[in-house]
Amino acid sequence: MKKILSLLLTIAIVFSLTACGQSKGQEDASSLSVDLSGETQSESQTSPKRMNGSNILVAYFSWADNAILAEDVDAVTSPSVIPPGNVQQLAGWVQEETGGELFSIRVTDPYPSDWDACLERANEERGDDARPELQENVGNIDQYDTVFLGYPNWWYGAPMALLSFLEQNDLSGKDVYLFCSHGTGGLANSVEQIAAASPEAVISDSIFDCYEEEAASSEEEIRSWVNGLGVFAPGNNK
Repeated sequence: MKKILSLLLTIAIVFSLTACGQSKGQEDASSLSVDLSGETQSESQTSPKRMNGSNILVAYFSWADNAILAEDVDAVTSPSVIPPGNVQQLAGWVQEETGGELFSIRVTDPYPSDWDACLERANEERGDDARPELQENVGNIDQYDTVFLGYPNWWYGAPMALLSFLEQNDLSGKDVYLFCSHGTGGLANSVEQIAAASPEAVISDSIFDCYEEEAASSEEEIRSWVNGLGVFAPGNNK
């Protein structure tokens, strides 16, 4: 009888120890799960900012997209008017890096393909504070959170057609990044003019600009600039 009682007691003790071990294991697993969850959240909070490419618009004004080429246009002396023009090339590289939608700002009345004649008209438009009529507009500007805006420096400022675009498309609250091709005048007054036309837009201080004769060789520089902003489409491994 004593042997039976002793055997039953031994079995009871074994079951008790096994239950305690399982309970302890569950607590440890639970603690591990919480720790891993916390680590994942921390990593997520420190990851680079990425935006969906469908929320990004790459709008640009290019002389090459806004001129009727004369038969005697020389590709050597007038490279910026022959597609792809300076700004058109820059915009294409920005679009590739961001995955955004590309939009060319085009006027209904094209500019001359002769540079001096083009400058003369651009100067007249500036003097008249004109707003050239555009061929088309963005379908739904509200769907974009981020706008890249490209343009050349015309007469020490933004082309007046660019101001037409800005006044017809409300960029209030949107993050705006500028890129510009220019001559010796640099950005001149273009940034101030854009800010005045879109006073509620969030215009970044990080602006890409290059000399017009260097635009065609600026691919690496502008791609690096875009990636440095941390604004690009998920899945883009560049």
